[in-house]
Amino acid sequence: MSTLQTQVPRTRRPAPTGPAPVGRRGGTTTALHRSERRWAALFITPVTLGFALFAVLPFVFSLYTAFTNWNGLSAPTFTGLENIRLMMADGYFWQSLWNTFFLMIGIPIGLSISLVLALAMNRRMAGRSLFRVIYYLPVVTSLAAVSILWQWAFNGDFGLINQGLAIFGIEGPNWLMDAATSKPALVLMMVWKGLGFSMLLYLAALQSVPRSLYEAAELDGAGSLSTFRHITLPMLRPVTFFLVVTNIIGGSQVFTEVNIMTPNGGPEFSTATIVWYIWQKGFQNLQLGYATAMSLALGLIVFVITLIQFRMNARTSFSVE
Repeated sequence: MSTLQTQVPRTRRPAPTGPAPVGRRGGTTTALHRSERRWAALFITPVTLGFALFAVLPFVFSLYTAFTNWNGLSAPTFTGLENIRLMMADGYFWQSLWNTFFLMIGIPIGLSISLVLALAMNRRMAGRSLFRVIYYLPVVTSLAAVSILWQWAFNGDFGLINQGLAIFGIEGPNWLMDAATSKPALVLMMVWKGLGFSMLLYLAALQSVPRSLYEAAELDGAGSLSTFRHITLPMLRPVTFFLVVTNIIGGSQVFTEVNIMTPNGGPEFSTATIVWYIWQKGFQNLQLGYATAMSLALGLIVFVITLIQFRMNARTSFSVE
């Protein structure tokens, strides 16, 4: 009995048309992607090393230094919570912290004036570009030069401000040498210095408001005040939030103005900010451990305030479809 043998013709298996093979962590294993990852690692390595050397390591070292007695010359000596106890009992620390928050009164004042200027600069008027440059000029001027200029303007004997007051028969005070007027003088200078930056951001935000919103409000019969309240202000809220956060962070770091205009912290320590006091303790008295502890306390305060602001902004945020 013979067996019938049949041969089945072989067919080629179609080439795979799916995605490229995937590695363990979801990345492709092709030579091209491996080369891209190597180049990416090469480019981010300098930035990562810089961040580690100049941010992470100093921060970790400051966490240790805050609990030591260190003068910057000899090895630090661990003292536990002694710096925290000294800080809580230090009247100058609390005074400088109060001065710092008092100077932040200029933030809402400056933002209000900046918004008014932005509204004016957003209208068609002669010399509008020139006025924009004039208002922004203090922003790009050296802070040290501006501080010297205002120190002369606030001089009680020949200052420009008192000379202007004398025209109206008013005898001006010695602004920077009187505890009652030294902080308001600094507030005035800082408001003037920051007007241009806030005005520029508000102006850009005003020009980005959709024109259709104003046209719809006009068709509904809304007046100028109602339009400003219900359209302009809400649309400016993201810029206002950014300016408030950055101004508070910057206001907590005021140093140059105080160090130039009132080198000794002002009369009765009235203008000494927390950063100026940290600098005095750290680099004049060589109490770097105590200065580091105050720096960490300031950073924690600013972090908490900023976190609260972000939470409040998240609750009131909206979008325009």
